[in-house]
Amino acid sequence: MHVQEWLEAVPPVAIYALVSLVIGLESLGIPLPGEIILVSSALLASQHGEIDPFVLGACATAGAVIGDSIGYAIGRKGGRPLLAWLGGKFPRHFSEGHVATAERSFEKWGMWAVFFGRFIALLRIFAGPLAGVLHMPYWKFLIANVLGGIVWAGGTTAVIYYVGVVAESWLKRFSWLGLVVAVLIGLTSMLVIKRKARTMQAQDAAREDGAEAEAVAAAE
Repeated sequence: MHVQEWLEAVPPVAIYALVSLVIGLESLGIPLPGEIILVSSALLASQHGEIDPFVLGACATAGAVIGDSIGYAIGRKGGRPLLAWLGGKFPRHFSEGHVATAERSFEKWGMWAVFFGRFIALLRIFAGPLAGVLHMPYWKFLIANVLGGIVWAGGTTAVIYYVGVVAESWLKRFSWLGLVVAVLIGLTSMLVIKRKARTMQAQDAAREDGAEAEAVAAAE
C-alpha cells in the first residue's frame, strides 16, 4: 500500500506518535525510513486539516533530539565493541568502511558533523552512537543535536507542508513525486558515502601493504 494512503487511514495522534517513534529509532542508530515517513506526513498535513503541521514538526524534532541523545548514551557506554556488534547485525550500514568515513567526518568537523549529519541519510543513524563512542563532550553534542533536529525536522516539515498547500491540487494527483524525490536524495547521499568508504578502505589497504613491505625490507 502507498505510504500516504496508509497514513490517511491513521488518526492524527497516531501519526504524531509514529513520526516521533520512527525518527527517534533512526536517530538512535536503527536503519529506518524516517525521512520518507516525515515527508509523507507533511504532505498529508497539507491536504488534511486534522493534522497540525506545528505539532507534527515538534514531534519530529523531539524524536530526532531524544533518539540522538539515547544513541549518544548507548555509544558512550558500549564503545567500539558496540560498533563491531552493529557491524555484524547491520553490515550494509555499519561496515568498517562506513564507520571509518563517519569517524573521519567527526575528526574533521567535530560537533558540526552531528549537525550536518542530520541531513545525510546514512550519517543520521551514526551521529548519536558514534559521538558517544568518540567521547565528544556532551554539551557540544547537545547543541549540535538540538540545532540539527530543529532545522532538519522542523525545516523539512515546513517546506513540504507549504509546498503541498501551494500545489495542493497538483500534489493530489502526483503526490508520489515527493516521496520519489526524498528517496532519490537519500540514495544519492548513501552512494556518496559508500564511494568515500570504498576509497578509504583502498587507501588503508595500500598503507598496510606499504607498511608490510617496509617491514620486510627492514628485516632483510
